[in-house]
Amino acid sequence: MIEKLSISAIKTEINKIISTDDPRLAEFQQDSRKGVQQALAQWQRRQEKKAALVQKYQDMSVFEDEKKALGFQAICGIDEVGRGPLAGPVVAAAVILNDEHEILGLNDSKQLSAHKREELVAEIKRNARAIGISEATADEIDQLNIYQATKVAMQRAIDQLELAPDCLLIDAMVLDNGLPQEKIIKGDARSVSIAAASIIAKVYRDEWMANYGKDFPAYGFAKNAGYGTKEHLKAIENEGILPIHRKTFAPIKNL
Repeated sequence: MIEKLSISAIKTEINKIISTDDPRLAEFQQDSRKGVQQALAQWQRRQEKKAALVQKYQDMSVFEDEKKALGFQAICGIDEVGRGPLAGPVVAAAVILNDEHEILGLNDSKQLSAHKREELVAEIKRNARAIGISEATADEIDQLNIYQATKVAMQRAIDQLELAPDCLLIDAMVLDNGLPQEKIIKGDARSVSIAAASIIAKVYRDEWMANYGKDFPAYGFAKNAGYGTKEHLKAIENEGILPIHRKTFAPIKNL
């Protein structure tokens, strides 16, 4: 069979293989042609990469598995984005994933490219029982302080869920709502539910800032998401303070 197949045809066959038990692998390994051996090496690297992603996903499911073992059935991951910027709301998301899910590649949203986040948002939506997204405005941040405003945004996100959660996994925060919950430091890199919430919130907020920035291009919100870049600081100096700027954040409060 090997002699009858071209290298191109063998590459096509290799790309169809999903298991190391596939008998075609042993057959193709006997083919000494360089192109075939390169294709096999590439296939092996892809398998190793996927295995690493599966292992990471299993490691990040530990908190959810522990809660399920305790009898909880609607475990909700919660995270926020936008605590540090000079402009825009702080946005929180709450996500309850399906019982059977495998969204390989989940991680802290800050560690992912914009393209990868967009891909994962679609996967999360396909694999979620419920998603809630909400925010606290710049004015609320100024009135309450960023820590308390983050709590407000998180609770609002929970309230947006179509399914009531019975347990919360929260990134480095505790909410006074009476629900069983666990505060997880760096939770967006350690829990699949919190990572999913982190990605949902990040994509939502980035889009919010980009849309707002269309009317104020000098501030570069589509690129900086409200953080204090040189472009943003120069626009504040030249163009002034906008309604979405946080008046209690330096250097704005000094102006």
